[in-house]
Amino acid sequence: MKHHEQLVNDAVTLLSKLIATPSVSRDEALAADIMQQTITETYGLTCRREANNVWIEDPHHDDSRPTVLLNAHIDTVKPVSSWTRDPFAPTIEGDTLYGLGSNDCGGGLVSLLQAYRVLIEKPQSYNLVFLASAEEEVSGRDGIERALPLLPPVSVAIVGEPTGLQPAIAEKGLMVLDVWARGVSGHAARNEGVNAIYEAIDDLLWLRSHRFRRESELLGPTLMNVTVIEAGTQHNVVPDTCHMVVDIRTNEYYQNEFVYEHIRKHLKSEVKARSFRLHSSRIDPAHPLVRRCEAMGMQPFGSPTLSDQALMSFPSFKLGPGESSRSHSADEFIRISEIQRAIEVYIDLLDGAQL
Repeated sequence: MKHHEQLVNDAVTLLSKLIATPSVSRDEALAADIMQQTITETYGLTCRREANNVWIEDPHHDDSRPTVLLNAHIDTVKPVSSWTRDPFAPTIEGDTLYGLGSNDCGGGLVSLLQAYRVLIEKPQSYNLVFLASAEEEVSGRDGIERALPLLPPVSVAIVGEPTGLQPAIAEKGLMVLDVWARGVSGHAARNEGVNAIYEAIDDLLWLRSHRFRRESELLGPTLMNVTVIEAGTQHNVVPDTCHMVVDIRTNEYYQNEFVYEHIRKHLKSEVKARSFRLHSSRIDPAHPLVRRCEAMGMQPFGSPTLSDQALMSFPSFKLGPGESSRSHSADEFIRISEIQRAIEVYIDLLDGAQL
């Protein structure tokens, strides 16, 4: 088995290279190049690439065995303006590595890769695939959705998002609605027309007060929030259109299509969903890997934040170093000790596991 200290050093070296290479969603080509070069030239493994998705398939693949997918993403959000450091300058201070994408989800990415290197060194009861995917932060069509059809059929996935190394066995889905209230324009001084803002009021009140009945033990209720309102062109013109954006976070009891139809029946405004594809996801708490997590002292929970799990048709859960609260924030960081611990946890969880 490779020396653990060397694995941690390799992980930090790779993560530092990735931080120094801007990889905002849909512009990850250079980061994918780094992943590809590191896997092939430094680690001596064979990888495949589709767009900016890079993956390694088990060199001992056997169709008769189940397949475990280890997945994390290489893209980042744009740095917020309140950074006090250079977001693209990897800086180590003591146990802390600063840089954009270090926590979300570079730490999980490089830890899963090191665990993969160890796990394939001896026979397992399953096939193992490592996938570094693109466009996660925007749920893009050229991200994991493009890569999955090219992989062997997956039985279960571990997604390396920051969870404090606790298994997130359920995750809320997302649906965004555009809602238009219609009126008739007119001159405000003559009280002409039909004010679209007033037409929207009843719908706004319904959206604010409506509650979906089924609440999840892990994820809580399905939530709706009106997050954008746009109407009017100038003070003396009665607006003929009021546009609203509604952010909806579904629990596992509600499919996006059902929620859409339910809302559409109750609003008099025009309603259009931007997408139905980002569903809530969950894994059976009795799944062998979840039970193994519990046996190792971990505590399953439900996550309110979205990940590529929404695009997976097979069981999956999130488990990774770092904390979700650090993601998308200024002066993002990961602890080197968190990476070290993550490598240990992934290996302990999967080495000899029976699915």
